[in-house]
Amino acid sequence: MLLIEQMYEGDDATTKTLTLSYDKRTKSRLRTKLDSGEVVGLFLPRGTVLRGGQRLLASDGGVVEVVSASEALVEARCATLLDLTRAAYHLGNRHVAVEVGQDTQGNWLRIAADHVLEEMLLGLGCEVLAIEAPFEPESGAYSGGHHHHGEPSERRGPKIHEYRHNA
Repeated sequence: MLLIEQMYEGDDATTKTLTLSYDKRTKSRLRTKLDSGEVVGLFLPRGTVLRGGQRLLASDGGVVEVVSASEALVEARCATLLDLTRAAYHLGNRHVAVEVGQDTQGNWLRIAADHVLEEMLLGLGCEVLAIEAPFEPESGAYSGGHHHHGEPSERRGPKIHEYRHNA
């Protein structure tokens, strides 16, 4: 079994691809298959969340690109930015993973398909649409893999960031 234990930041060309749903991209220990069918074991630092386009180094020296799989999502759009903000608040209050984005038609929120949350969004005045797309939600204040330059490795990991406006 091919092992993957680290991220890759170099310039070597990608030799393999690994397509995973968002749920599987949040697992730091996972037995799965590359797109080629080859069995692979992921053993990444706890708290690692893989993003589409990131690259990993395999035990055979190959460079593996992560691909975000299309999955069932609910896309919410609102008539006003205030309504969209209100919807985002209620989703966040329920600790729901949310992708925030925009296109030529305006701003949107995307969540994993869930009929209860879809009903809530409708009740908040959102227009909702069932779609299939890769899911790349916001990482949040507790995201792993982030560290500050010069910080000792034993203190690295999830951090709570305070976002303050300096007056």
